[in-house]
Amino acid sequence: MLEKNQAAPDFSSPNQDDVMVNLSDYKGRKHVVLYFYPKDDTPGCTVEANQFTALAAEFAECDTVVIGVSRDSCASHQAFIDKYGLKLDLLADTGGELCEAYGVWQEKEKNGKKSMGIVRSTFLINKDGILEEALYGVTADGHAQAMLEKVRGS
Repeated sequence: MLEKNQAAPDFSSPNQDDVMVNLSDYKGRKHVVLYFYPKDDTPGCTVEANQFTALAAEFAECDTVVIGVSRDSCASHQAFIDKYGLKLDLLADTGGELCEAYGVWQEKEKNGKKSMGIVRSTFLINKDGILEEALYGVTADGHAQAMLEKVRGS
């Protein structure tokens, strides 16, 4: 698992518009809140995405871009964005490379059944590409506000 103060793993992954987004695009220009979530249009993921969207202008005021990541397709992301009017990029990590690089693809247990999946996690990456925060197993509700407070404090 990743830890604070180490270099964030670089990435290049397509967003909902099938346009490649790279961490290097933001180096020296913006802080990045990179959040991983299990699946588009599920209850917790919808709460989290809507709360990040509600605070989008405040993140922008802090020179911060918010990017969500799941293993859903670009088309699934676009439908999710359209359904809820989301104001953020969602990266399609269909092959799981980004999830592996950030250590969020882990064994989970639900109703006594173990399976591999994305552990809801968030990383705050500063303009120099260094991890200011590496948070695993976060709770969806209220998380966007907590991240905004961390951005304001960094």
